[in-house]
Amino acid sequence: MFRNARIVSTGSYAPENIVPNSYFDKTLNTNVSDWLEEVVQIKERRWVSENQTTSDLCYEAAINCLKNGNISASDVDLIIIATDTPDFISPSTAAIVQDKLKATNAGTFDINSACAGFVTALDIGAKYIRADKQYNNVLVIGGYAMSRHLNKSDKKTVTLFADGAGAVLLQSVDSEDAGFLASELKSMGQYNGYMGVYAGGTAQPVDVNAIENHDHKLKFVNRFPKEINPTTWSEMALTLNERLGVQSDDVDMYFITQLNINSIWEMLDILDVPKEKAHTIMHHYGYTGSACIPMAFHDAWEKKLVKPGDLIYFIGSGGGLAFASAAFRL
Repeated sequence: MFRNARIVSTGSYAPENIVPNSYFDKTLNTNVSDWLEEVVQIKERRWVSENQTTSDLCYEAAINCLKNGNISASDVDLIIIATDTPDFISPSTAAIVQDKLKATNAGTFDINSACAGFVTALDIGAKYIRADKQYNNVLVIGGYAMSRHLNKSDKKTVTLFADGAGAVLLQSVDSEDAGFLASELKSMGQYNGYMGVYAGGTAQPVDVNAIENHDHKLKFVNRFPKEINPTTWSEMALTLNERLGVQSDDVDMYFITQLNINSIWEMLDILDVPKEKAHTIMHHYGYTGSACIPMAFHDAWEKKLVKPGDLIYFIGSGGGLAFASAAFRL
């Protein structure tokens, strides 16, 4: 029999603290609501409370996912967390979540490929199951608490970025037709200096100068070429099509990084598929980075917009630049 990894449940969590666009009209002393709602279609977002961390968000999403999958934390063999807003530089956020869940039989590690992280982690988790029979239940979580790293006076970032977590449970299955089908990773490292949180690592430990320069906050340093995301996303989708022997319209749903809805629509236009094939949630949750794709997937799963047998493409991109795609048959 062919051993594969299948998505059997999903989970999601967003903080209770809702931040409407009107908040920024006041704090920035300018009307940003019209642009946010009309151009990027974000109406509100969630930010963590003073005492919440990324591990708290991931824990709640994991509990939701395990409940929906009807398995206990002790049945989890591996926890992979994708985040670039960890609780600490060390130890890993996954180890903290393992302790909070009491998932005593699970190995753990974090990955950081920015907002492409969840799809990258999904790829890794599926291959663990395919390669090694001791891994039968792998919990993959995307977590994001970027509000902790926002310069609240920077109009370019503060209105877009938000917090949340999404999770999926991968489970071993003997099937060539259901589960993980194909994937691809790409990087354009020449853009590593364009956007990021540049203080806190070995290149620039957080000190007085880093704080004064806001290097410990998220910074857009240079504008990315507008066409990079839709062009690369569509190329990756076409590569999956070729590998699987399908057409773009055969894909039942696309889950894409949700920073700019116009880039998503441009990608769908390139593929010549209707807008309805990309489920979006940024309208009420803002841009949740490595959490946005699993949060959108959970929302579609809960609303029964996806069903067993559907062909699903996950395509993510993030700072670095990093890109990841994965195809699954539900």
